[in-house]
Amino acid sequence: MKADQLELRPGQSVELLKELHILTREGKINQDSRRKLKQVYHLYQFIEKLLLELPQNGDRPTLADHGAGKSYLGFILYDLFCRPRGVGHIYGIETRGELVQRSRELAQRLGFERMSFLHLSAADAASSGELPEKIDIVTALHACDTATDDAIAFGLAKGAHFMVLVPCCQAEVAASLRQSKALSLARTPLAELWRHPLHTREMGSQLTNVLRCLYLEAMGYQVTVTELVGWEHSMKNELILARQTGQRKRSAAERLVAILEEFGIAELATTRFKLGSDSNL
Repeated sequence: MKADQLELRPGQSVELLKELHILTREGKINQDSRRKLKQVYHLYQFIEKLLLELPQNGDRPTLADHGAGKSYLGFILYDLFCRPRGVGHIYGIETRGELVQRSRELAQRLGFERMSFLHLSAADAASSGELPEKIDIVTALHACDTATDDAIAFGLAKGAHFMVLVPCCQAEVAASLRQSKALSLARTPLAELWRHPLHTREMGSQLTNVLRCLYLEAMGYQVTVTELVGWEHSMKNELILARQTGQRKRSAAERLVAILEEFGIAELATTRFKLGSDSNL
């Protein structure tokens, strides 16, 4: 199928899609690339609406993409939103140095001047001088395990108006559940939900995202949870959208602490889900 037969978004650069190897040099696309492009486009629809709510002048709005990988999302956001408007700055944050360098070279070839690619972890990014003090939108698409939590912490530190998260490979809570399994089985029949190893992993994944949503609400965000794309495209399909309200919810903080205690993983309140001593909580 030729590129002009594809359902590309208006203004989409075919040359960019070729550089990202979504299209071949002949303008053809395989099924895997079509699925990848569909996912990115679907996520773009969510993010575009948020970008339009923000100031649009100079380097604003700012967006930081954690676990950027090859920066498909960042490049397409820039191509469709920032480039035609002449505004905004996108930061791709990635731990694999070769991917950072490749993205820098591609941005230079395409003349995407307001894109920066940083060889950093999500955990280190909040204290890095390479990023501005304020970031408008934080995204983390399939950032593995605790990298999603680090992206949330980054967003809180940067006062992000919005966070767009698609979690992946949530292992930390499952490990904590395994450690406390024997005690929990003696204490409550609910522990049967994670007695078997497969259930522990699935329960840990579900519980992690529930805790993340409560944490965001406790820290002053309105949270919506939906599907990114159909299950036939990806099993890591949960999309968490957080909008800053500035109103921290005491009830969410209380429920967060209660759930941690109920599941025997209260130690995460001092490591992963730090509520602080805010008087509103």
